[in-house]
Amino acid sequence: MTETEAKQRIEKLKKEINKYRYAYHVLDKSVISDSALDSLKNELFKLESQFPQFITKDSPTQRVGGKPLPAFKKVTHESRMMSLNDAFSEQEMHDWEERLQNYFKSEKIPANLENQELYCDLKMDGLAVELIYENGVLVQGSTRGDGFIGEDVTSNIKTIEAIPLTLEANSGFPKKITVRGEAFLHKKEFDKINKEQARKGLKLFANPRNVAAGSIRQLDPKVTAGRKMDFYAYDILGGDLKSKSAEYAFLKKIGFKVNPHGIVARGMKQVFEFQKSWITKREKLSYEIDGIVISVNDNKIYERAGFVGKTPRAGIAYKFSPKEATTKVVEIKVQVGRTGTLTPVAVMEPVEVGGVTIAHATLHNYDEIVRLGLKVGDTVIISRAGDVIPQITEVLKNLRTGKEKSFSMPTKCPVDGSPTKQEGAILRCSNPICGAVHKEQLYHFVSRRAFDLRGLGPKILDRFLDEGLIDDAGDIFSLVEGDVLALPRFGKKSAQNILREIKSKKTISLSRFIYSLGILHVGEETAELLAGIFDYKNKKELTPMQFLEFYSKFTLEKLQELRDVGPSVSHSIFAWFRERRNIDLLKKFDEAGVKIVLDKKSSNSGRLKGLTFVLTGSLSTMSRDEAKAKIKEYGGDVTESVSKNTSYVVAGDEPGSKLQKARELGVKVLTEKDFINMFK
Repeated sequence: MTETEAKQRIEKLKKEINKYRYAYHVLDKSVISDSALDSLKNELFKLESQFPQFITKDSPTQRVGGKPLPAFKKVTHESRMMSLNDAFSEQEMHDWEERLQNYFKSEKIPANLENQELYCDLKMDGLAVELIYENGVLVQGSTRGDGFIGEDVTSNIKTIEAIPLTLEANSGFPKKITVRGEAFLHKKEFDKINKEQARKGLKLFANPRNVAAGSIRQLDPKVTAGRKMDFYAYDILGGDLKSKSAEYAFLKKIGFKVNPHGIVARGMKQVFEFQKSWITKREKLSYEIDGIVISVNDNKIYERAGFVGKTPRAGIAYKFSPKEATTKVVEIKVQVGRTGTLTPVAVMEPVEVGGVTIAHATLHNYDEIVRLGLKVGDTVIISRAGDVIPQITEVLKNLRTGKEKSFSMPTKCPVDGSPTKQEGAILRCSNPICGAVHKEQLYHFVSRRAFDLRGLGPKILDRFLDEGLIDDAGDIFSLVEGDVLALPRFGKKSAQNILREIKSKKTISLSRFIYSLGILHVGEETAELLAGIFDYKNKKELTPMQFLEFYSKFTLEKLQELRDVGPSVSHSIFAWFRERRNIDLLKKFDEAGVKIVLDKKSSNSGRLKGLTFVLTGSLSTMSRDEAKAKIKEYGGDVTESVSKNTSYVVAGDEPGSKLQKARELGVKVLTEKDFINMFK
């Protein structure tokens, strides 16, 4: 991305995020989901980190919350109420760790994160509030507001029973103390409130967080009191305590509820274990959480690390994988299913949704593209809840740059060029056998003698075709875990096994690669013959594009000079390397990192050099394939038909017509014993 493009994208993101944040923080309305908003904020943070020259004071990354409502008295916070940056993956957590470590080194702060204690707490999904106590008595409660100025909601705060009006006597608290924490609503209470809304014919609330925010900011405290809210404290000013864990212990001592599930971790490994354990356990909680909060436990180091904009350097929120996220559509491809149905599929910048990375989303048909108003290049919200197949739910049109491109379905089938025909909402190839032929080509590609992709049988390939995940063999290598896992009846383990198998088979011998391409009239023997003519020039492996460069140079005449390559075979090979679709396929292989290893020349090669063998009948000591491999290892050639140029015919049990042909032409016939003796 260029500086100009980055600046434009940052400005659009700021405008869009501010619009959503105003609705969220000021109006207590969710225009888009929290996870989609988090995704946009995360993109902005990354862009500003990459292009810091475009960071401005009014950026959403530099401010907190929203403007105070005019109905409440304004309160200036003693110190700014901060917010946290979000991380959504282990890699982003390691990035935070690296940034912090580099800052420690640059500022000569004696701290090593590998040996540093980190306090891990559950991240509540409620409303941050500040409480001020003087001589142990609550004198003021306020919202975060914009971080500097909040709203005085003392009367409403006092209705929350979990917040002490007076601190515990003889607990050693200072004369003035400021406590911060999260006011929240339990799931059962949220359901109860929504049932009451429904009974009154009123609009239902979107989530517990919205109700919590709306309840705290009611002008009538009786409304707040009627909604049984809860509170957990998580920060204290003026306590002069040495660590975060000590703060929690002191807060509990003076009468506050603190989340009982926090731990002190040493190193990222324990942080990751804590986060993963709550991915499943969170459902058993009586309240909503959307991740964990990690802070350097040592308060002196935490304070010396300072702040970047609105966020502390030594703290971060590690959020659970969202059920929705934002990403860009980089291409719309049309896949041809096994019945010839044409399905548009969005190819997106990979994004993590619901715990897995997703790069594809089916668009079902052209009507769906029209309904969404989708263009190539659009920023979209991608959703995946539970085992639901990923789908684009919304296009964020305000983020368009003008470079987006409209999409139309093709009038010709991308597989065989036949005209397409409309059948209701479905577009289909007019060639009735198109899909079947296409399907068989894929079966051939993954077969044992080709790429040998075990676990990718016909049923699974059919599913991939029908869901629009693959169009040709090259698409197999672009699949990510989320694409597979999203399909019904695919568990995480089976998806991981398939992806692991695909990744492990990216390296293949030249002869097997040629055979896998399914070139008409090119079987294993011809594939090996073509592999044998490759000019090594000290190469050990080549890329698919180097493969294309070498073989596309052959003329029809040169191909016909090869042994056992007649006019039909040579025309087929010649045409294959000049067809656009096949060139694009090789490009996909190249981009996916497929490597072609040149067929090894055996140290035994030479003894049978110049000799040609034909096998007929079954051998008792080895299989037909093993016999062929043995001949080739010693430099010999194997052909399928007997001619006057054949050196030997090896006859096993129940030989066919090839034996009779050999006798007619005077070709020497070997028994199995004679054949084995040739290698002694």
